Amino acid sequence: MELPLYQIDAFTSRVFAGNPAAVCPLDAWLPDAAMQAIAAENNLSETAYFVREGHGYRIRWFTPSVEVDLCGHATLASGFLLLTRLTPDADAVEFLSRSGPLSVTRDGDLFTLDFPVASFEPAPLPDGLLDALNVTPSESLQAGGRVMAVYDSAAQVRALAPDLAAIARLAPGGLLATAPGDEHDFVSRYFVPSHGVPEDPVTGSTHTVLTPYWAARLGKDVLRAAQVSARGGELHCRLAGDRVEIAGNAVLYMEGRIFL
Repeated sequence: MELPLYQIDAFTSRVFAGNPAAVCPLDAWLPDAAMQAIAAENNLSETAYFVREGHGYRIRWFTPSVEVDLCGHATLASGFLLLTRLTPDADAVEFLSRSGPLSVTRDGDLFTLDFPVASFEPAPLPDGLLDALNVTPSESLQAGGRVMAVYDSAAQVRALAPDLAAIARLAPGGLLATAPGDEHDFVSRYFVPSHGVPEDPVTGSTHTVLTPYWAARLGKDVLRAAQVSARGGELHCRLAGDRVEIAGNAVLYMEGRIFL
């Protein structure tokens, strides 16, 4: 069996930046074990698979070790592939997922995700987690199963060098760090070693909580965000009621075939 495989850098307009995602369009679903094995072989933070269903597609995402309920950059990459290569006459695509209906729309070189808002609430850091951080946050929250640490400056977020083994044990849903930005409204980093991803380069799904948090704190619904990982990426976010629009660029890096 041969399968198409694409690697796309999301939330960037140039290769070697943003977040690389593998995208594997399918005519029919493979066994879960096969999809997990392909994701492990790709060794990227996410591999996305989609199959035609109704007027759109059903999409699933796998890290190198687990299937996840929502992934932003691999959905953006899947939308980019469909709207530029597979169905280039379309300007929008609908996806069905574990997290409900999602969409990607195209406006020139910008691709916009429509995702559900995630809730958050103040909560103390789990016992022992503070010792795993080399910079103490000013606020902590629980957000969509993640621990969210809020800092006073972008420099503090950039300086983070957390104990990843401790984070995997004490924050299995991941540690999300954020602060006001210098050139952007806010910045973030995201560590999720329990899913086989020590640090995710640019994370669309975390902006389903970052956008409502910073919209409330800054008093505006349209925000520019940067994820300040080593690769880095920029996101344009808009809070729209119980939905979040997250926009960015994408670029094709590689196209190939999988032989099973």
